[in-house]
Parts: sequence; C-alpha cells; structure tokens
Amino acid sequence: MKSAWELALERTGGGQKPLTDGQRQALTEINTRCKAKLAEIDIVYSDKLKKATSREEADQILADKQVESASVQNQFEREKDKIRNS
Repeated sequence: MKSAWELALERTGGGQKPLTDGQRQALTEINTRCKAKLAEIDIVYSDKLKKATSREEADQILADKQVESASVQNQFEREKDKIRNS
C-alpha cells in the first residue's frame, strides 16, 4: 500500500529536481533575510506592545504583527519558489 506522499508524487509527475549549488546558496540567503526581517518585526512590535495603554490596543498590535509577519513569510516563500522552479 502506498502512502499519501507517494500517491501525490505520482500525480504530480515525481519528486523535485535536485537543487544546484547556486540555488542552495540563494535559498540560504533568502532564509537569512527572512529571519532578519521577522526579528525586526518582533522588535518593532514588542516596543509598540510595551507602550499599549489598553487590552484592545495590545490585541490590535498583536494582530497587526501577525499580519505583517505572515506577509513577509509569504513574500520570501514566493522568492524561494521562483528559485526552486528555475
């Protein structure tokens, strides 16, 4: 019996092609930039959170942080997908 992963590979035409050294290096650089940007977001929003004067304001700051972090992660994932597919 085949696993779900094996069935998905069959449907999509197989596994991913091996990455070149240049692609690996580019992906590493993207991961580094992503981590740095997410750390920057953490710092900015932790400062804002410390200055919050109400629970509602703190909740809004946390929601904004989550939205911005997700946006940054999606942006970097798109960049990585471009490299993987090139």
